[in-house]
Amino acid sequence: MLVTDIPVERLVPYARNPRNNAKAIDAVKASIAEFGFRQPIVVDENMVVIVGHTRLEAAKALGLTMVPVHVADGLTPAQARAYRLMDNRSHDNAEWDDELLKLEFGDLKLDGFDLDLTGFDADQLSEMLSEDSLEGLTDPDDAPGVPEDSCSRPGDLWLLGDHRVLCGDATALGDVERLMGGVLADMAFTDPPYNVDYGGKGGEKSPGKGRRILNDALGDAFAKFLGAACTNLLAVTKGGCYVCMSSSELHTLQRAWLDAGGKWSTFVIWAKNTFTLGRADYQRQYEPILYGWKAGSEHFWCGARDQGDVWHHDKPRANDLHPTMKPVELVERAIRNSSKSRDIVLDLFGGSGTTLIACEGAGRAARLMELDPKYVDVIVTRWQEFTGRAATLEGEGSSFADVRAKRLGASGAETSPREEPSSSPPAESPPGAPQRPAGVTPELSRGSDTPGPVPRPSGRSPRGRASS
Repeated sequence: MLVTDIPVERLVPYARNPRNNAKAIDAVKASIAEFGFRQPIVVDENMVVIVGHTRLEAAKALGLTMVPVHVADGLTPAQARAYRLMDNRSHDNAEWDDELLKLEFGDLKLDGFDLDLTGFDADQLSEMLSEDSLEGLTDPDDAPGVPEDSCSRPGDLWLLGDHRVLCGDATALGDVERLMGGVLADMAFTDPPYNVDYGGKGGEKSPGKGRRILNDALGDAFAKFLGAACTNLLAVTKGGCYVCMSSSELHTLQRAWLDAGGKWSTFVIWAKNTFTLGRADYQRQYEPILYGWKAGSEHFWCGARDQGDVWHHDKPRANDLHPTMKPVELVERAIRNSSKSRDIVLDLFGGSGTTLIACEGAGRAARLMELDPKYVDVIVTRWQEFTGRAATLEGEGSSFADVRAKRLGASGAETSPREEPSSSPPAESPPGAPQRPAGVTPELSRGSDTPGPVPRPSGRSPRGRASS
């Protein structure tokens, strides 16, 4: 494309230009003064302006005598007229990606750049620079009680707006692929069991804090379980991954991650405002989170570059249910750093749905796997209470309420007041259930309150966690 400097007085504004550009002239003047004349004015063979009326008026206001011009020779009068309209109309048809726009403004602000030069007014800039999440009808960290009887069944796939929740197995690739529906996740945030014998003294009948945590002390089988989960997670995720773990099993996770083909980047440290009293000499007031991605692959970063790897977030108010509960704001921080608006976020250990609520607030599409049908109910109920919307069962199209009434009766079942399910010894899979993958021992199945075909603990539920 040939661009030539031509005297301003030779250019002729189109007399029938339907675009009123008076309000934009000052902004374009400021842009030319700061960045230079970077886009040529397009004219026809008679020097009549086709594209660039605002730039021409701004150049005159700045006192410029020469401007860069491209002569669009060869266009018929009809083509020139249509091109003029299309160029103006195309701007109206375009939409902003608010999430990416916020990131651009955030970086410009960190650089100390004059944001007025972007052409946005003060109110628009204030809105773009805010970090507000979409508000829900309940507190984001609130989770409903665990039901005595579950409505959900193994294999149920619930559709919750843009989100999907499958009652299935994180170590079974077929389940993971069904959850994803043929697409890859843009990132993952997940919180597997920690292989730590939390709870304990109160035994199986002890409610609340004293309740023993199911299948959270698996011994040598834990490494095989993590390996299978990491392999499946990396198979369907193309971006950054956050995997929470206890410090005592961090080496096991890192080894499983690397063996599965993951790249380890760093450990993000969640620094809590308080600790949980235990028998150790020093009480841990932090939890590590492995951050990485698939080796040899690209990953997406949206966050500011001035963030450290120690994140200070208060424990959820309901943390007396379990010492490893995650606050929604922590999960949402990771999601905003590693994905953009409407991206897909995977969590293979859904627990009570903290990742789902974080995605709802951040405008992402969540994909959650959860083995325990009771905790699938918790996830669905939590989202419905937070959004005021109804989840539906894939295939049937029936609402969660209708399915619950059909399976459990019109009144459903009583729910325990925000407490975790009691733990009991593992049970064998029922007749006809899928077999466990090779190398994974029976100890990795659910307890007898939720016997199932799945060869491993899933989400926060086997540890009694009420959120991720």
